[in-house]
Amino acid sequence: MENKQKADWLFTNAIVLTMDEAMHIYEPGAVAVSGNTIVGVGAQSELEKRFSAEHEFDCGGKVLMPGLVNAHTHVPMTLLRGLADDLRLDVWLLGYIMPVEREFVSPEFVRLGTSLAAAELIRSGVTAFADMYYFEEEVARATAEAGLRALAAETILKFPSPDASSYEEALEYTRDFVRRWKGHPLIVPGVAPHAPYTITEEITRASVEIATEFDVPIHIHLAETAQEVESIREEAGIPVIPYMKEQGLFEAKVLAAHCVHIDTGEMRTLRKHHAGVAHNPSSNLKLADGIAPVAKMLEEGLMVGIGTDGPSSNNDLDMFEEVRLTALLAKGYTGDPTVVPAKQALAMATRIGAHALHMGEITGSLEEGKRADLILVDISPVHNSPRFRRDPDGIYAQLVYAAKSTDVTDVMVDGRWLMRDRKLLTVDEEALLAEADSYAHRVDTFLIKREQSVLSKLVAIESAAEAESFEVQVKVPLEDPDAAVQAVENCKDIEIIYRRHYREYDTYMAFADPSQGYLRYREDEFIEPDGSVSRVRYRLTLIGPAHEDSLPGAVLLSRSRYLAPATHSLRFYREYFQPVKEFTLEKDRLRWKIKFEDTEFFINIDRFTKPPLGAFLEVKSRTWSRRDAEHKAALVSRLLEKLGIGTEKAIEKDYIALVQ
Repeated sequence: MENKQKADWLFTNAIVLTMDEAMHIYEPGAVAVSGNTIVGVGAQSELEKRFSAEHEFDCGGKVLMPGLVNAHTHVPMTLLRGLADDLRLDVWLLGYIMPVEREFVSPEFVRLGTSLAAAELIRSGVTAFADMYYFEEEVARATAEAGLRALAAETILKFPSPDASSYEEALEYTRDFVRRWKGHPLIVPGVAPHAPYTITEEITRASVEIATEFDVPIHIHLAETAQEVESIREEAGIPVIPYMKEQGLFEAKVLAAHCVHIDTGEMRTLRKHHAGVAHNPSSNLKLADGIAPVAKMLEEGLMVGIGTDGPSSNNDLDMFEEVRLTALLAKGYTGDPTVVPAKQALAMATRIGAHALHMGEITGSLEEGKRADLILVDISPVHNSPRFRRDPDGIYAQLVYAAKSTDVTDVMVDGRWLMRDRKLLTVDEEALLAEADSYAHRVDTFLIKREQSVLSKLVAIESAAEAESFEVQVKVPLEDPDAAVQAVENCKDIEIIYRRHYREYDTYMAFADPSQGYLRYREDEFIEPDGSVSRVRYRLTLIGPAHEDSLPGAVLLSRSRYLAPATHSLRFYREYFQPVKEFTLEKDRLRWKIKFEDTEFFINIDRFTKPPLGAFLEVKSRTWSRRDAEHKAALVSRLLEKLGIGTEKAIEKDYIALVQ
């Protein structure tokens, strides 16, 4: 009798879905595993003749298939699940997620979040995933301890992040991380320049240098939102993919997350450079980013995997849900129910997804020589019954359209059991849940305190700086603004330092609590002598409630003022700050910076177009010193006299007060 080949495990009595290129199905099928490697796949009768195993595993008629591959996520963000929902991407990310991350993300946070995610991933049949986050070495450690396989890519941003005070520091961390983890049996270290709008060309090129030196992938967000695409077109005059190609991105192995807004030419560029794509249907829908043209990408030959994105933007890591949604969305998007059939959708979540992660040589299908990354799925529950056998491909439809993540009963990765009969073997679920609740309480406390203050919310997203506390100002209505212009230009008693011409568009946001003051969003257009606009500036000013002291000929306003660049749209600030009322002012402003009696002032001549308030001459100065403010207030009357303008009609109100 011929000697049988020895194996550690022989799985029998299974519906074996190999998910290989030929999509072989064996029923009853068997799989033989030796160490961490698959050594046999085929019909049960054949493998029983070929192998003798130390352990035989009767699969009880369940589906035996490769584990699912989550092609894009941020696993530590399990600790931010449900933090801020039903918001646009920019408000969600910049207004809530990033401020909380700056406050709380630490190595401890990342390890806990990753371990919690590992429990969820294992339970839902995921054996490999692609991650992008901070302190990625902690992601790698926790993932390896849980026994999962991952592409762990360290995030690099152009601004400070939780684990780096500068992008140079982030690049150094990344290089060291990649060097030490390269060659690990479960972890592929990678480089994650976050997205085109959060990095620079220098960051891109440095990231590519690290990735090519160590032959590891780059994991990056590309063309996720229409706003991103539009901004790059305005800035560079070309779409996102050519823009990144010019910076040398595709000299490395790339995994591009999202690619919602790309055209056929961009798809062909991605295919030419063997880039993988991670489609994230739930996240893209929830954040209203759009629907990626997945059917067209597949038609063009792209390796398109499926991801959940982070559990704070999804809000789970359930790949069964994502696979189903991938198939359904493609049909609804194209109007063709035959595109992305169940078989293809499941391949995207296994073999094709593994290739997108540049791991296709070792995982993603049940083939001899590949790692033993496999799962068992029970298709007998009532929600998946009955089973029709007429069409062999019907099993794919059962898994994609009817199966649930809770139907996964057993998970093995690299030949090691991670779950047996729905019992987790490598993570302590109960302890992790208790720790997660503790973090949630701390984050809640932080946000509740922040939400009570407009200033705190402003500081969380912008570089707000406190301005001078005292403002001296007087406003005088003008019947003839042109005459006032001549008076300023021709006054011999003042020295004109410079002259400016603006068109200003102000939106004042008021809040339910008057003590919060007003937040002013200003758009300044700089007008050249020929009437053209040379540049535009956007600013935020948080103006505290005024405390007015009347002084001879002027008004002394003592107030808190904070200035910040307005780096986002007016829509963003409306949704983020949620004012109860808004007031809009539009005016043409001539401004002079002058020196009068060795003291600097600003003189503005403002002509309002909205609302039609008329024209005003305004004299202003700001200072940190109350004594200086009182001195300047005394000078204002003399300055107005020199201009031939009396103070009898002076208005002791700010413009916003006039509008109200």
